[in-house]
Amino acid sequence: MTNRAYTPFKVLLLKGDIDLENDTIKAILIDTADYTFDANHDFYNDANAGAVGTPQTLANKTFTGGVFNADDVTFPTVTGDPCEAVIVYKDTGVAGTSPLIAFIDNAVGLPVTPNGGNITVQWNASGILRLADA
Repeated sequence: MTNRAYTPFKVLLLKGDIDLENDTIKAILIDTADYTFDANHDFYNDANAGAVGTPQTLANKTFTGGVFNADDVTFPTVTGDPCEAVIVYKDTGVAGTSPLIAFIDNAVGLPVTPNGGNITVQWNASGILRLADA
């Protein structure tokens, strides 16, 4: 599979109900044995069964040429199941209202098997998410 934006996120973005620059945007490691991507999933509670480790806030977000990017993300002292993907989402503090943004499975550092150490995921050189022409 390739990186994908969630369909409900696209609607929120078009309506101006999500602000990638000012909202708290986080990433979480995902075990795809416990979560199967579905483009129609809308909130973090749809995916948190596959979560491994502690969500991390994206830092130094950028927006250039229709591309959303941020610093690579490090997940500290991770234990648990193997991780094949990362989910990016807006954190509202409540899983049932935290919109899913993107499912990323081709970042550098994936897949990975946690061993109690830090795991760093490097975003693709072309960014986390790109707006494409219609």
